Amino acid sequence: MNKWYLAILLLSLACVTQAQHVIKGRITDATTGDPIPFAAVGLKGGSAGGNTDFDGNYSFAARQLSDSIFVSYIGYQRATKSVQPGLAEQTIDFQLTAGSSQLREVRVYAKGENPAFRIIRNAVAAKATHDWRNLKAYEYESYVKNEFDVNKISDQFRKGPVGKKITGPLEKLQKIAGDDGKPIIPIFLSESFSDYYHRRNPELTKERINKTKITGVGITDGSTFSQFIGSAFQQYNFYENWLPILRKEFISPIADGWRGSYDYFLGDTIQIDNSPCYEIEVTPRRAQDLAFVGKIWIDTADYALRQVDLRISGDANINYVESIAIQQQLTAVEDSTTKQRAWLPKQTRVLIDVKEFTKNSVGFLAKFFVSNRNFKINQPREATFYNPAVELADHYREQKDNYWQQVRPDSLTAEERTAYSLIDSVKNIPIVRSYTQILSIIANGYQRIYNGIELGPFLSTGAFNTIEGLRLRAGFRTNAEFSKVWVLSGYLAYGFKDNVMKYGADAKYIISRKPWAEIGASTSYDLEQIGLTTEAVGNNSLFATYSRFGRYRRGYYQREYMSYIRAELIKGLTPMIGIRRRSFEPLYNFAYVNNGDPSGQSGTYQNTELITELRIAKNELFIYNDNDRVSLGTAQSPIYTLRYSLGLQNTLGGDFNYHRFTLTMADNFRVGILGRSFYTLSAGYTPSTLPYPLLFPHLGNQSLFYVGNAFNMMNYFEFLSDRYASLKYEHNFEGLLFNRLPAIKRLKWRTLLNVNVLYGGARQANRDIIPDYDLQGNPIPGFGSLNSNTPYVEVGYGIDNIFKFFRIEAIHRLTYLNQPTTIDGVKINRFAVKASAYFTL
Repeated sequence: MNKWYLAILLLSLACVTQAQHVIKGRITDATTGDPIPFAAVGLKGGSAGGNTDFDGNYSFAARQLSDSIFVSYIGYQRATKSVQPGLAEQTIDFQLTAGSSQLREVRVYAKGENPAFRIIRNAVAAKATHDWRNLKAYEYESYVKNEFDVNKISDQFRKGPVGKKITGPLEKLQKIAGDDGKPIIPIFLSESFSDYYHRRNPELTKERINKTKITGVGITDGSTFSQFIGSAFQQYNFYENWLPILRKEFISPIADGWRGSYDYFLGDTIQIDNSPCYEIEVTPRRAQDLAFVGKIWIDTADYALRQVDLRISGDANINYVESIAIQQQLTAVEDSTTKQRAWLPKQTRVLIDVKEFTKNSVGFLAKFFVSNRNFKINQPREATFYNPAVELADHYREQKDNYWQQVRPDSLTAEERTAYSLIDSVKNIPIVRSYTQILSIIANGYQRIYNGIELGPFLSTGAFNTIEGLRLRAGFRTNAEFSKVWVLSGYLAYGFKDNVMKYGADAKYIISRKPWAEIGASTSYDLEQIGLTTEAVGNNSLFATYSRFGRYRRGYYQREYMSYIRAELIKGLTPMIGIRRRSFEPLYNFAYVNNGDPSGQSGTYQNTELITELRIAKNELFIYNDNDRVSLGTAQSPIYTLRYSLGLQNTLGGDFNYHRFTLTMADNFRVGILGRSFYTLSAGYTPSTLPYPLLFPHLGNQSLFYVGNAFNMMNYFEFLSDRYASLKYEHNFEGLLFNRLPAIKRLKWRTLLNVNVLYGGARQANRDIIPDYDLQGNPIPGFGSLNSNTPYVEVGYGIDNIFKFFRIEAIHRLTYLNQPTTIDGVKINRFAVKASAYFTL
């Protein structure tokens, strides 16, 4: 019996000895230094191996060693390294270089359909069960790490003035992407820890950012950045049909229309957390489409999506981006009461590789890592709790020494620790500070000249027109460094032909930030022209600047005083009330009949009005930039603006009683693979009899440039109305058409279509108030209006994204073609080609 025990013991020792060879390591991208999850690792010629985890780490045991180990993964070149014989444990790291996609061709045979189709079909059918959007509510803690790096550094850049100054930091960075990788320069690194909340009905979200840590080149105030670096801006849900990334929308591999967008290949079944999962490779049917390439893993039991590793290649119709990679792991969370189960994102990693803008410049990397924990589901909070949507906790910048060690899911890598110190070195180099300051001026239009005071905007510094001749302007504004509650601004302008000094001053006091409430007052005296007022032009600063040049038609001086109060009563509902007084001092022959007496004419007037406004914007997301609240739009909800103005006669010198109503609705929506539509509906009505400058002037555009908020084939001051309804509609087909044309699909052009329709008119009473001649017998020009039965219509079609920057559009005017000239003697064009330029992805 002892002999048998001895034999068994010897056999066990032999097996243990054979199993003592352990190989481990980390697989990273040679260009970015980021980990590569889910890669296959194995001994050459043997069966031992495994896969990397979400952080790119691997470890496996082998009874026998071969001479080498290999790593293989989609989108990368296969790599091999030697194995040292006889070692019980060894560490072998790899840095993989991007290569061909390595996707296997999908073949569908006559005997049956692609076996992957059944799995995708079942996963799509099960989306309603697993999609976390269908929960009553969910919340979790979220750690987010963001990093921006400079890479693809050319020799010419290294030898330039900036490159020479940062040679020292570059030498320290040679190993930041790994022994086999390329050097990169970190320029921004941040960490945040927050609480994220979502409620389905009503649909509300909130992120409370508890702590942030930010360092970066050119970062002067972390408050704005702190709102962008949290979990709210890193939400990726592949159960949705379309995923918004960089303001573009990419179709999910498990979208409802999956069959027409992707090819699939069913690979091996692998274990994820002890559950068998199908591994499926996906590739877009057309390389230029906004779709993904990579792998997804679907649970064999309930067809839940377990993890994804997807990329967007440089062939996709998107500008300036070499590639985008998204890796995500999901975890099951169950409601203990209802037993409802959903899969929520546990970890997400995103990498965006930005191309060099020119041959001898540099590229950029943007890296985002999100780790969520402590999930709670189906415990909705009161609706008021979710306002504001993004909130910075008190003392969010102050942390104890060991705070980040406690909240990080893993400790910082050696490269990340090096990056923190190197960013401080780079941003303190004088030439880097100078470049940063120049870029800030270009982006903001203002230059800091004193503590909390900025000079600008420089775009409005000079102009030349027929009334003022040369116009020079200087302005200023204050920022949060000056005051956290007071916002002051002002300007002075002077025309060397009319020799008149113009001015403007504005003061705003922030009553409350939670909820937002402010009170303000302003005064100004400046030159305006009918149909091109500051109010009509809106926020289009380029067009406003352009309108200060050239011929002024029906110019006038205007003196204005205004005060208002605005407050967000509840989330998405913001009323405003104000009082405004304006004077009208025309520089052309103008008169109106006063009180119906033809002999009683006036050439100037003053109007005082009480203004009330209600803005309704469901699920609107705001960020706070110093003392400004900036809207980032709504989540698939229209924005309504209702305004009522009451004219107050004999109040502060007002000459008229009147009522004016306006309503605007703006929204956009996806039309499947056909692209996205944008529209604005607006209407206005005033039942009062008024001089035409107080009616509704419709914004025309006689420039060579396309203006989005104007009627581009309508002349300035061509039509005014006392009642109107309009539709501005634009549809962008993105790359739908050109992506299918072999000869030009690489140009990444995008087609678009727009239609502008305007119904309106003016009552005879508003025509009769303008006499044909003044009391001296001089003719008085009237105004043009629409026939209430015939709308003004213009249609356009064009190509966007020419050289990644330009838009060319052909526009046809379809109605009111029989007017050879307008009232002011300017020809009417039936057709025009207009251009515009803007930065777009």
